[in-house]
Amino acid sequence: MSFVIASQIALWAAILVLAVVCIALARQVGVLHQRIAPAGALALKQPLKLGEAAPEMTLAALDGSGVRIGGVRGGRSQLLLFISPDCVVCEALLPAVRSAQGAERAWLDIVLASDGEPGQHARFVKDKGLSRFPYVLSEHLGRSFGVSKLPYAALIDETGKLSATGLINTREHLESLFVAKESGVANIQQFLRSSDPRRASSGE
Repeated sequence: MSFVIASQIALWAAILVLAVVCIALARQVGVLHQRIAPAGALALKQPLKLGEAAPEMTLAALDGSGVRIGGVRGGRSQLLLFISPDCVVCEALLPAVRSAQGAERAWLDIVLASDGEPGQHARFVKDKGLSRFPYVLSEHLGRSFGVSKLPYAALIDETGKLSATGLINTREHLESLFVAKESGVANIQQFLRSSDPRRASSGE
């Protein structure tokens, strides 16, 4: 009988030790989560500053319709996504763009933009099923937003001001632009610097 009691005591002691270890591990996971910055769209140097009015222009889409860029849009924001048929990352990003079009349709209009030969882009639109998106070709538009790498996105808010920009390589990057707008910051990096003085002072 004494052996049974001793084994029970040892078992409960082991359970208590295991519980303490699990709590300690959970705490460490929380600390690591705070230290590791979320991956957001990478902001690049550009001619426009966040908060400035985005260039207003009306461009012809591939289907011949007129697409108005910038300006006050009746409470709706506009996402310009610069892509290319030759960009593998752009193609991989398309499912996330389609998903965003549905999930954010209450407040957001998405415009695909590029430049080059219209026939190539028309085939790209047909092959990838992008006919639901306005698709414009304008080198001037890309220069206006300082686009140097693809895929690149610029989010214009409902007042026509540039709200967030950055390189978009993943769904997480794309969604970070929406989070940045909701948080009132230019990008996720600025949010991290403002929320963590130590990160800001270290220059991370």
